[in-house]
Parts: sequence; structure tokens; C-alpha cells
Amino acid sequence: MEGTAPPRAAYRAAMVLSGAGDALGYRNQRWEYCPSGPQIHAELAQLGGLGGIQAALPDWPVSDDTVLHLATAEALATGTSQLRPGEPAGYRIPFNPNATGCGAAMRSMAIGLRYPRPTELPTLIRISVESGRMTHHHPTGYLGALASALFTAYAVRGLPLAQWGAGLLQTLPLAQSYVRDAGVETEPNLGAWGYFPQKWAWYLAERGLAEGHGPPRFPPRYGPAERDGIYQTFSLEGWAGRSGHDAPMIAYDALLGSGDRWDELCSRAMFHGGDSDSTGVIAGCCWGLAYGLAGVPEGNHRHLEYRQRMEAAADRIHTLAWGESAP
Repeated sequence: MEGTAPPRAAYRAAMVLSGAGDALGYRNQRWEYCPSGPQIHAELAQLGGLGGIQAALPDWPVSDDTVLHLATAEALATGTSQLRPGEPAGYRIPFNPNATGCGAAMRSMAIGLRYPRPTELPTLIRISVESGRMTHHHPTGYLGALASALFTAYAVRGLPLAQWGAGLLQTLPLAQSYVRDAGVETEPNLGAWGYFPQKWAWYLAERGLAEGHGPPRFPPRYGPAERDGIYQTFSLEGWAGRSGHDAPMIAYDALLGSGDRWDELCSRAMFHGGDSDSTGVIAGCCWGLAYGLAGVPEGNHRHLEYRQRMEAAADRIHTLAWGESAP
């Protein structure tokens, strides 16, 4: 079997910490809709920092991001492929020029868990695009699903972070060919295609990663206040992380800057003045694959809502991806 199977525990950590990243960034809507990263950090300090948070019901539920990611994971594990079985193309909706949001991006990491190998890239592209445009039939929306799935596959394989963004840009022409060949409202899709690759090319130039090698180049001052302003420059309409291109972009930016520190990842991906649960759910998944649960305060994940279902889905996907005998 191609590649070395990651331990089952890594898949469990990916699913669980995606949920933890969501719950922390959400704070039962309080932080998801807070426009100020410094305010969130001040409130975090009043709670005693990350170590003082018990991410459990009723105060720290997961959001719809985790519910939808878990549903995607369970669908991949059971073979569900369409919303209206028996009706040809029953899962398709019309092209929508406004469907640029991050709803497809924040639920698609499990696709990368299921199809992580380079030889499975055509399948990853097809499933992420089609599942993405079941709800977000616009390239800026559904290419976010591709980005989240692809980054998760890269994390499974241990690909250096500095290569991820360039790898995404190299994959986009394959996705465009798939969309063209699929023949579903091809003209409006191709007409709206340009924004996503252009914005990612701009971001990679900003970080000095256009060639796929680092180290990344960050601004000299890049604390919570500065990040709020810079994340807005990533965005489509001023709300950082709300769209399909910039939710994975902020997650990637946070992964690049945090290394193996969960607290730093949370500071950058979960505690900012934007769509902080959507960026957190993506970043937490990829970070969990790399580092597991060891460096995370137990309270952040031990009694997380739906934790058992997350672990069960992780186990089923791991078996489908790597076989029964994998560790």
C-alpha cells in the first residue's frame, strides 16, 4: 500500500482538535462574532488562559462547523454520496454568484483523511469540488473545500508546511479541468474562477512562499491587533475567514507561525476578530495530525461535545484509508 500509514491516534487527534478549535473560536457565539482579537485575548486571560477552559457543554458547545465536518466524515465512512438518492444529479444546485462563503471549506478536512495519497488526488479533487458545490456552487466557495481537504492530506503525509500553498496553486488547474469536463454550468464557473488563485498567489508572495520553500516572511509586528488588520486584507468583504479562500488561508498562516505550540495556534487561528471558529476547525485538524493531543490542555478536549463520535469516525476513515492492519 502506497505511503506509510499514520497512527490511528493521529486521525483521532485530527478530528478531536478540529472540534476543539471550533469550540474555542466559537465560545457559544461570543467570540465568533467578536470583531476584536485583543478583546478576545483579554477575556481569555480573565478565564485563566487556555488551561482554564473546560470545553464542554453547556458553555462551550461546538458550532455548525463541527456538526457539518462530522457529518462529512460519517458520510465518507458509510458511502453516502448524494442528498436525493434515485434522482439523477439530485445533489446538484444551480451556480450562485454569491455562494463564496466558507461553509464548504470548514467541513472538508475529512476528505483529506480519507484520500491522502498523491495517486488519490483526482478523487480528492472530485469529492471536494462536488461536495463543496452541493451548498456553495461558486469557485471561491467550493475551492475552499479543496484547499481544506488538500492541506489535511498534506498533513497526513507530513509534507513541509512551506510547500502547502504552492501545492494548492499547482492543483487548481487540475480542479479547473475537472470542472470543465464535468460540464455543469461550465461557463459561469470558469468565469468566476480567477479570484481564488489570484488571492492565494498574492498571499504566498506576501509570505515569501511562492516557490514552495521557506521560511515564511511575517510582518515585524504581528500580534492580535496587527493580525486583525492583516487578516482583513486576506478577506473578500472585510470579515476575515468568512469566505472559501481565506478560511483555509488564515488556518495555514496560523500553522506556519505556531510550530508545535497549541497556545500559539489558538492565538492566531481561534482568537481573532473574524470567523474564528471556521479558521479554528481547519487549523486544529491539521495541527492534530502533526502533533497529537500531548501538548493540549486536557480541558480543551477531554469532554468536548460529540467527542466519541469524532473518534469513531476517525477510526472508520483510518481503516478505509489504510486498512484494518494499520496501527
